[in-house]
Amino acid sequence: MPDRSFLNWPFFEDRHRELAERLDAWCAKNLPVDHHDVDAACRDLVAKLGRDGWLKPTALDLANPGPLDVRTLCITRETLARHDGLADFAFAMQGLGTGAISLFGTPEQQRWLAKTRAGEAISAFALSEPRSGSDVANMEMTATRDGDNYILSGEKTWISNGGIADLYVVFARTGEAPAAKGISAFIVPADSMGLGIAERLEVIAPHPLAQLSFDNVRIPASALIGKPGDGFRIAMSVLDVFRSTVGAAALGFARRALDESVSRAAERRLFGAPMAELQMVQG
Repeated sequence: MPDRSFLNWPFFEDRHRELAERLDAWCAKNLPVDHHDVDAACRDLVAKLGRDGWLKPTALDLANPGPLDVRTLCITRETLARHDGLADFAFAMQGLGTGAISLFGTPEQQRWLAKTRAGEAISAFALSEPRSGSDVANMEMTATRDGDNYILSGEKTWISNGGIADLYVVFARTGEAPAAKGISAFIVPADSMGLGIAERLEVIAPHPLAQLSFDNVRIPASALIGKPGDGFRIAMSVLDVFRSTVGAAALGFARRALDESVSRAAERRLFGAPMAELQMVQG
């Protein structure tokens, strides 16, 4: 049984401790999953997490609006990561992908959130680019106003959930000012004409990852999140909310690695004794 004493820290409440206990039991029953087909596995995980209510903390509840609870997000990521990395990924991206909508979206835009919280729609956060990477101030993708529309042109890369997402929150240069002050954020449905998957990217820890191409993608001006030029502030605000959850997930992975290592050392026998009794292992 992993060490859960950190749940006694004073900034956690009883509801957080109860959440951790319930989620741990759910994970023991439903995880790990088969990672052979990561696209299908992620879709299934999002559906199951949404069906059983675990995605509710990832986005604003329109019936009971309030700030996102970072403590709940951290506990959930730590627990999921300890059981199955892909489950943590599926949960985290639902939050990161809709964070801009939760924090800055209009009521009409926030209608997406009921679907993502229920696991009925998959979200993605499209910020990084092939040439500028995550140097947001130097992004090259453009969004040009054309009457009641914007036309998006350019590429995004290393986009988690790329290829399986139903909606992308996309950041592009609208040119109100130089560098970071001339960027805006948009909601782009995955079926938008001109939006394509330029390349699926393979990584050591398999998960849906892609390079996206935007070939004169026309979206309504109502897809703009916040005001023109607010994109950098929106992106940083979303990352501020979810940054600490990355550390929580890392702790979950580390706890699992420690548990696996201790178990292996206790069970594996070498030279007539368990590995744990060897001086090199005890070291």
